[in-house]
Amino acid sequence: MEPHVFPFPRAERLELDPEYARLQAEEPVSQVVFPYGEPAWLVTRYEDVRTVLSDGRFSRALSLERDVPRVTVENFSGGIVAMDPPEHTRVRSVCQYAFTARRVARLRERATVIATELAKEAIAGGEPFDGVEDFAVPFTLRMICELLGVPYGDRGRFRQWAEAGLATTSISEEERLSAAGNLWEYISGLLAERRADPQGDLISAMVASQSETGAVTDDELVMVVMTVLAAGYETTSTELPNFLYVLLETPSRYRELVSRPSVIPSAVEELMRYVPMEANGASPRFTLEEVTLSGTRIPAGAPVVAATVIANRDPAVFADPHRLDLTRAPNPHLGFGLGAHYCLGAPLARLELQVALEVLTAALPALRLTDEPGSVEWKAGMMVRGPSKLMLTVQ
Repeated sequence: MEPHVFPFPRAERLELDPEYARLQAEEPVSQVVFPYGEPAWLVTRYEDVRTVLSDGRFSRALSLERDVPRVTVENFSGGIVAMDPPEHTRVRSVCQYAFTARRVARLRERATVIATELAKEAIAGGEPFDGVEDFAVPFTLRMICELLGVPYGDRGRFRQWAEAGLATTSISEEERLSAAGNLWEYISGLLAERRADPQGDLISAMVASQSETGAVTDDELVMVVMTVLAAGYETTSTELPNFLYVLLETPSRYRELVSRPSVIPSAVEELMRYVPMEANGASPRFTLEEVTLSGTRIPAGAPVVAATVIANRDPAVFADPHRLDLTRAPNPHLGFGLGAHYCLGAPLARLELQVALEVLTAALPALRLTDEPGSVEWKAGMMVRGPSKLMLTVQ
């Protein structure tokens, strides 16, 4: 059988290409070819995706030695996401206390204050307002800045550099490399400042941990901070407008949260399951030995892509999987990944998404889209999908 061309054409808005569901039902382990790199295997069923994400027979570190299946000319595989345990565990240890329950609880109060201020400012600035630039982006930027201890006044610079790291075709390879270098230099400077003058922020805590344990090098520490900064901002600032779009395109969904705010925590989990943010597939893992998934033998050394976007809609795990059920329980979604590379910032993302919906539904119960859902502008040439602009009103 001929390999399938991947990524599949992006369906409109947040829809999934029907090929995903067809493969899940008929060909759960299939061969695919990317625009660049070697052929890969694509897995689409929930249990197989769980195996790829959490089983020690699958390696991310091999990506540094291989012609990785990808959508960009250059192979940008590297950093902490290209490590396997125990190296990955060692490097990640410097921020193991970053999102403890106590720290997250303290952040919730601050997040509520920030979100409330932004909601008031958005309305005061005149309607309609942009849910992306007037709320989601400044909210997530201020939160990650306060957590890490990054000066908010520098947000314009590092926002540009962070977004460049998730671009595919929207910028040139030279621009991407330049942005990565600039972000590296910026973070290196912040670390030097905290060594000289520690503060009560996460960067200072990481520097102290490095000094006490000697577990990571200076370069590895820069790499971790870059990862937390970029991922902590870009993913949540994209996911929040996605959530608002899904809730407001069918107004009864938003009204349910207005009338039943206790549903918001489960709604966030369901939206994490339902909304497919990845635009081009996940980073591949490489088999360290022959592995059999859904009856298909995958040889040792083969790249395997775990399609979480359709695994989260596997009817074997989720009843009526293509329906958004804001009270779904249980909900073992894979929106934050699984295993060693489970999203480090998941507690912060959950907090931000919950607080944002709590504040907006309480302060702006009549919130609605100003345009028809089909006319919303969407990002292009990025690894994540989301609105580039989401015009909202309460009139």
